[in-house]
Amino acid sequence: MNSARQAAAGPAPIAPARGTATLWWLFDLAGAALFAGGLAVMLGLWGDGRALALGLAALMASGLVRALAQARAAEAGMAAAARAKADLRAARLPVLLGSAFARGRMAGEDAARAVDQIESIEGFSLRYQPLAKASRLAPLIVAALVATVSPVAAAILLLTLLPFGFGMMIAGGAARAAADRQVDAIARLNGLFADRLRALAEIRSFGAESRIGRQLAAASDEVSQRTMALFRVAFVSGGVLEFLAALSVALVALYCGFNLLGLLPFDVPERLGLTAAFFALAMAPEFYLPMRRLAAAYHDKQTGEAAQLALADALPPLPVRRETADFEGVRLVGGVVRYGETLAVGPVDLAVPATGLVAIVGPSGSGKSSLMAALAGLRPLSDGRLDWAAGAPAAAAWAGQRPLVMAGSLEDNILLGGGSDAAGAAAAAGLAALVAGRGGLGAMLDASGSGLSGGERRRLGLARALASGRALLLLDEPTADLDAETAAGILATICKVARSRAVVVATHDPALAAAAQVTLVLA
Repeated sequence: MNSARQAAAGPAPIAPARGTATLWWLFDLAGAALFAGGLAVMLGLWGDGRALALGLAALMASGLVRALAQARAAEAGMAAAARAKADLRAARLPVLLGSAFARGRMAGEDAARAVDQIESIEGFSLRYQPLAKASRLAPLIVAALVATVSPVAAAILLLTLLPFGFGMMIAGGAARAAADRQVDAIARLNGLFADRLRALAEIRSFGAESRIGRQLAAASDEVSQRTMALFRVAFVSGGVLEFLAALSVALVALYCGFNLLGLLPFDVPERLGLTAAFFALAMAPEFYLPMRRLAAAYHDKQTGEAAQLALADALPPLPVRRETADFEGVRLVGGVVRYGETLAVGPVDLAVPATGLVAIVGPSGSGKSSLMAALAGLRPLSDGRLDWAAGAPAAAAWAGQRPLVMAGSLEDNILLGGGSDAAGAAAAAGLAALVAGRGGLGAMLDASGSGLSGGERRRLGLARALASGRALLLLDEPTADLDAETAAGILATICKVARSRAVVVATHDPALAAAAQVTLVLA
């Protein structure tokens, strides 16, 4: 439901850049006016030594002003881009890195969204946003300056804006669609590459290298095609802009030249002098310069907006962290989980009390793990609802069948979900021998969990859940892959924890199921 609301409302807007960079881009026009004025004075009053010196001084001042304005605009834009990326990371990174499964995407695809696409916002905030604001005012300022010496030349410049706006509107719509398709293709390629790399050992063992290579080649070709399509649109829009910019300058040049020579075939309410004509002609290229800069940054706009849309695509809300004393239970009413059109489990009704052990049992494929994922918020319900007794979702500790192992120490992995007592959680989860054998909690693990058995991985996930202090523990097959003695120890730990917290287990273990106060049987 949350995803639908977000899709209907569209992506949340990127925070607008502060106006400092825009002001510096507008200040750049002061340098342009100095250049045009100095050139006009030098050429219009060529024989006057004082005019020549004044013109040279204006030209040098113009260079300094424009260099200062453009450097400060870039600095202000970089600061705005850094703020925008920091805000996006704070808001989206925790959700994106933990919710790919809930949206049915590859982990690598969401990693691309969390890293690459947040970075692609930089050009949007750095260049496009301040240039877009400046381009709305700069042509009017240039036209006003030109109007001080030639209202007709200013009117010529303004009239060329009409076909420009129409052409840019058409090109902009095509560029937006092309950019969206390119971002999606890049995300798919990144996701495919990351996930296939993670499964490299299995790919080699089954001799599937050629098939996977064809998949990667097809995804790469799609990115290439999407990129070339975007470049074609950019080329057309850039050509339209350059044509109109050249046309406006040419029209002003023709008007000024014929006015000076008195060869205009129609009457005009002004007679230009040499200085005024040179000033108007020198300022004419500045009329379209802000929009030419904007066109150069237009790809940043399309990439930024497409990344913004991808980042906002069906993001689930983060669970609200609540203390154990606040959790009063949860009720699943008519819960249904589907993968596409395939029914995984449901409809199911289940009441989880504030404390106690709840067991979900059933044959393999009956939907136990899918139901647990729905309770954890990792898989959205296709139908039905979750009613939280305390009025808001409690933060659940999730220990799946393949717990995540991060590159770092044993302690870092146990405390990944929060808490501070890694030693106590490790002992309660039956990991004391592992900790001692590896030389303590500071022992390092790699990202693949090399050297950990399947049972040790599960107990690592259990220790993480215990250490988190969460009010609701969701444990998927916590006693699988364990010998009878170790499984009995884990059962004793789960029963002890269930006296003060809610524990939901999905299990095939008859002993664990028999210890539960509530049992849900799935067919």
